[in-house]
Amino acid sequence: MGNIIPRWEWRTFGDNFNGADEKIMAMNPSEKKSGEKYILSRNSNENCKIRDDLMDIKSPVNVNEDKLEQWYPTMKLTFPLDKAAVTDLFKNYFKVDVPADLQDAYEYAAFVELCSAQKDLCVVDVKKVRHITNIDETIVEVAETEFNGVPNRTVCVEHIDPALVMSVVRKLGLEGLPNINYIHAMKQAVGL
Repeated sequence: MGNIIPRWEWRTFGDNFNGADEKIMAMNPSEKKSGEKYILSRNSNENCKIRDDLMDIKSPVNVNEDKLEQWYPTMKLTFPLDKAAVTDLFKNYFKVDVPADLQDAYEYAAFVELCSAQKDLCVVDVKKVRHITNIDETIVEVAETEFNGVPNRTVCVEHIDPALVMSVVRKLGLEGLPNINYIHAMKQAVGL
């Protein structure tokens, strides 16, 4: 995947962002809509999503003193997934038992069905409308989300420099709000 420098992320979910969402929206951010499926595991906090026929996995690698989280892209797979890739996903990312009698390969729909049948996994249909801009070199977004139809809102600040992330978090008046990542918010929304 080339030379990747993982970004530090501060994100929160809720209804009240102390006016930060209005400040961000006043900057005329670009809008991006997407739909994806996340595979949540009761035994893991890996960020495993499928978008545009691509399985994209990010792993949490660090949490600093400000509770910023650093995520690293660890795998990108295209469908069909072969038996070895499915085995690796179940063992090392989902951290659940590998299903018996795996097929030799799984197209997208069959893989989602396989995951949906596992008691410790949950497939979450996610819709996002993201409003993205830059503040002091950081990527900043306000997004409306749905997790299996449950609406939510989020604000996020990302950059490779954690001090810069916290500077923008403070500038937007977000510092007192909890840092909540997508996986945690989705698990709460779907009761996992």
